[in-house]
Amino acid sequence: MPDALLELRGVETRIGRYHILHGVDFDVRRGRVTMLLGRNGAGKTTTLRTIMGLWRASAGSIEFDGRRIEALGTPDIARLGIAYVPETMGIFSQLTVRENLLLATGRAGFTDERLDRLFALFPALKEKWAVAAGVLSGGQKQMLAIGRAIIEPRRLLVVDEPTKGLAPAVIQLLIDAILRLKESETTILLVEQNFHMAASVGDEVAVMDDGRIVHTGSMADLAKDEALQHRLLGLSLAVHQ
Repeated sequence: MPDALLELRGVETRIGRYHILHGVDFDVRRGRVTMLLGRNGAGKTTTLRTIMGLWRASAGSIEFDGRRIEALGTPDIARLGIAYVPETMGIFSQLTVRENLLLATGRAGFTDERLDRLFALFPALKEKWAVAAGVLSGGQKQMLAIGRAIIEPRRLLVVDEPTKGLAPAVIQLLIDAILRLKESETTILLVEQNFHMAASVGDEVAVMDDGRIVHTGSMADLAKDEALQHRLLGLSLAVHQ
């Protein structure tokens, strides 16, 4: 795909004696939000971790902006401009919000422009600036995790299940933040189990089952096709509105 920023072709991943990914193929287009959906255990998190080099692909290729990255280490992949927000969020509980964000800024430190952009997305981070991250609510921790990923300019944001365990009001705040990031043409690969969010923010979708991609296409088309939702995911998006 000519405007693909990230391309996976025939990616396989083995963890010990377990063969998790079986020839994964899909693209992430520039300036778009690509949803990676599937039942629990389908291989979504393994796919993200393989992209980031946390688990090494045993076969296939991963290209980022035309460069093969499947043999690179995680720090080198991150330096190409890919930010990863794991399901566990990975924040430092004993550090303040400010200190967590400062760790992600590199030598440049904070700039007014970056902080203004961040606080426009997540006003709660400004209110909790000097508070230890460990005492934040679940939603605030997720905002911090995403904020830390985008405090520096990034070319691709990879996020694993950001709404897991969050209240509907907080999920809506994250939806609004993702939509604002879309307006800035941020490229995002998003794993999500909340299908209302998937339908609200997704442009393209890739659906996984048993370590393979079984469907790719428009997220809007999938959101309108209940029969396809049942076939691919075993449920209807309509019940998650």
